[in-house]
Amino acid sequence: MVDRRKNDVKRSLILAGGGLKVAFQAGALQVWLDEAGLEFDHVDAASGGVFNLAMLCQGKTGTQIADSWRRLDPKDGVHLDANAFLKLFYAQSLFTLDNYRDRVFPAWGLDWNRIQATKLEATFNVYNFSKHELVVLEPHDMNEDLLVAGVSLPMWFPPVRIDDQVYVDAVYATDANLEEAIRRGADEIWVIWTVSDRGEWRDGFVAQYFQIIEASAVANYRAIRRRIERNNAALANGEHSEFGRPITVKELKADVALHYLVDFSQDRLVEAVNLGVKRAREWCLENGIPLVRTTGDYPVEVHEAATRLSFTEELKGFVTAGELDFERGAAEGRKNGTNLQFKLTITVDGVNRFVTRPEHDAAAVGTLQGVALGGEFPVERGVFNLLVDESDSSVKSMFYRLFFHDAEHRPLTLSGRKVVRDDPGIDVWSDTTTLFTRILRGHVTEEEERAAEADAQHFGQMVMASGILRIHLTDFLRQLTTLRVEGPTLADRTSAAVRFGRLFFGKLWDAYARDVLIAGPF
Repeated sequence: MVDRRKNDVKRSLILAGGGLKVAFQAGALQVWLDEAGLEFDHVDAASGGVFNLAMLCQGKTGTQIADSWRRLDPKDGVHLDANAFLKLFYAQSLFTLDNYRDRVFPAWGLDWNRIQATKLEATFNVYNFSKHELVVLEPHDMNEDLLVAGVSLPMWFPPVRIDDQVYVDAVYATDANLEEAIRRGADEIWVIWTVSDRGEWRDGFVAQYFQIIEASAVANYRAIRRRIERNNAALANGEHSEFGRPITVKELKADVALHYLVDFSQDRLVEAVNLGVKRAREWCLENGIPLVRTTGDYPVEVHEAATRLSFTEELKGFVTAGELDFERGAAEGRKNGTNLQFKLTITVDGVNRFVTRPEHDAAAVGTLQGVALGGEFPVERGVFNLLVDESDSSVKSMFYRLFFHDAEHRPLTLSGRKVVRDDPGIDVWSDTTTLFTRILRGHVTEEEERAAEADAQHFGQMVMASGILRIHLTDFLRQLTTLRVEGPTLADRTSAAVRFGRLFFGKLWDAYARDVLIAGPF
């Protein structure tokens, strides 16, 4: 690794907890450690982050850690404690971590001799309930029991008993031990944070359990962040400060569409890892951190079989020339008769690739026609993105970008977006069938369009027309008959169709069924 730090500052990496959400953290490590070549003098982990730290202490690269999560089927770690249900309210826990010990840790290749002998300055957090104290352990003191204790959430998993002491997950005391980094002399603290801070209260004991965890984790994290801010402000004013030196916190934070524990989909887990890669690359770009090398596209295949899925979609509506507002463009277009429609065949070439990539991108070909364009024109190249997670993971977007030429051979781009979010009332049909549409001058990429939006004058010159297109019910019913799945065997084709459907309905769950569970579990 080639690192480019300034003034020889001491740098700590904080692998905060987040249950299964730390799969995202693993993807971020692939970028920070391997692609950006960042080096850290100290690494601290709490709760689910201890898994990634154990692999890091063993000598795995960021990509190897990410691949370990990509290969993990979450169901492999589930072990129901049947005896617990006989004890009802007096049960020790609902599940055990025996399958992590017997299946997951061997699959990850955890080697405690190598972990304990690491030269990495690292700290693991666990809570000693018997003494009611946070225990910070170095690698030479760690073992399998203590690693399990680091993720043993009360009620869900049994506490770990070692020498008559009871150990559990440290999350109620800390989910990101910035104090330990400061104590060890850190000037920069780099945090990967995935615990939700939405402040969204939902009923039900499962939701409330994890909301209490969020309350503890977020409150403690914000408290130490405020102390750091006061420390830095005091130093800037020439006053006495708590820590005696300026401390910089760099944070990569994400709202990840995984439940902390209740998730049984390998596709979702792989997507979370890949989202970590995507967001970390974007974060590095925004923060001026060049990537010294890239590991390419998301490399690990969950299923080997080559499968293809396709369907035809037709949308119709109205646009108005020179208008930027979608609603006004649709209303004026209806009055003036400037209709626009397109018919596309969307092809998913590789269902595995499609469902595990956060972009969920597929090829789109077909035709556009209408008075607004002055005829019918072929789509020369098109991209469709299905239910992509926004920064708020309860909001999804479907994107359409279609490149074509008009009758005078001028290059044009149709840019469309469907916004899927849970507004008051029953709006799932409206959200998934309403496309906010613009016709842009030139063949305009997504990045170019976003850059142009920052300059109102430039953007106004780029936009030729705006409006709204919709899928009509009869066209939707016809669309259902166009679904085609290709694959080597019937089992492969069935699996591809199921995985596509599970992706689609799972994303809708994230938006509309959050009162049941905050993220689709399958």
